[in-house]
Amino acid sequence: MLLRMEQSARPEDTGEAIGLRKIIHVDMDAFYASVEQRDDPSLRGKPLAVGGAAARGVVAAASYEARAFGVRSAMAAAQALRLCPQLEFRKPRFEVYKAVSQQIRAIFLDYTPHVEPLSLDEAYLDVTEDLRGIGSATRIAELIRARIRAETGLTASAGVSYNKFLAKLASDQNKPDGLCVIRPGEGAAFVAGLPVRRFHGVGPRGAEKMAKLGIHTGADLLAKDLPFLRAEFGSMADYLYRAVRGIDLRSVRADRPRKSIGGERTFHHDISSGPVLRETLDGIVEIVWERIERAEASGRTVTLKLRHSDFTTLTRARSVPRAVADKAEFARIGHGLLDDLLPLPQPVRLMGLTLSSLEGEEPPPSPPDGQLSLL
Repeated sequence: MLLRMEQSARPEDTGEAIGLRKIIHVDMDAFYASVEQRDDPSLRGKPLAVGGAAARGVVAAASYEARAFGVRSAMAAAQALRLCPQLEFRKPRFEVYKAVSQQIRAIFLDYTPHVEPLSLDEAYLDVTEDLRGIGSATRIAELIRARIRAETGLTASAGVSYNKFLAKLASDQNKPDGLCVIRPGEGAAFVAGLPVRRFHGVGPRGAEKMAKLGIHTGADLLAKDLPFLRAEFGSMADYLYRAVRGIDLRSVRADRPRKSIGGERTFHHDISSGPVLRETLDGIVEIVWERIERAEASGRTVTLKLRHSDFTTLTRARSVPRAVADKAEFARIGHGLLDDLLPLPQPVRLMGLTLSSLEGEEPPPSPPDGQLSLL
């Protein structure tokens, strides 16, 4: 499905003329699960989770059939099975996913050298000047999606727009197997109609706080001035102010070096209980170490992040002289960082754990005790 919106304003009226590009965001549909269903026809049409079904297993990916029951990635396997008792699990086959991802990357490079992968299953493409002289980003997106289907047997959704923020929003608009185009002059109007939960970086608790302030949609956010946003959301305010106006000046960076690998979990209710936080950290360790192995990465610095309901964020980091050896050491360092902070002075809404200082980088200095950073 192709979404076209009537032009309501000229680009120069909204600030969109700054840095106009032709950007495509391609996002594979339920990638890991779709590969498993492709390779095993008996799984097609059935609720499927890729991940571990053991007591502390975590869902790495869920098919659309499983998502209909509320199963989501990063969910505990036990919870997923409660939601969908007939759910089938398959162990991840990252070597297969990597091979398919390389096939897809080769397709992208037929049209532009400006490809910025975000993961195995999604990437930004800058086709302002495409290699084949096609000229139309929409047409290129259609050709790429058709080739992915023909060459891999999988479907992809794509968003086309004049910056990265809008292209990523658009790729999610008509999933699965969809295409959405947001043209110059349409960005602010498109964003105005979206729930704020669709904005990258606005989690459930952030959306809840916004709702208490009367902010439910992009239009509500647009009505708030920058001083108000800064008072309520700290340094995130500038991002929100630009995003709701459809402005994003970031460029597509090919072969962007990866500086860290991490994961985080936002809670539905603020938590201060040490046992619950330790159990949550175990689940995050499983998810992040799986990503580390998938990326074949190694690093020396482990960082724990805790975010409070007022959006203040506390971080603690610890570096070792050589690469973290295995998941057990990664978990041990993470738990040590958490234990040093317990008992917490106030409950938290988010927890995250990250491995950084990858591939020979200098380890960043650990934040001094008591240092708070606003995100």
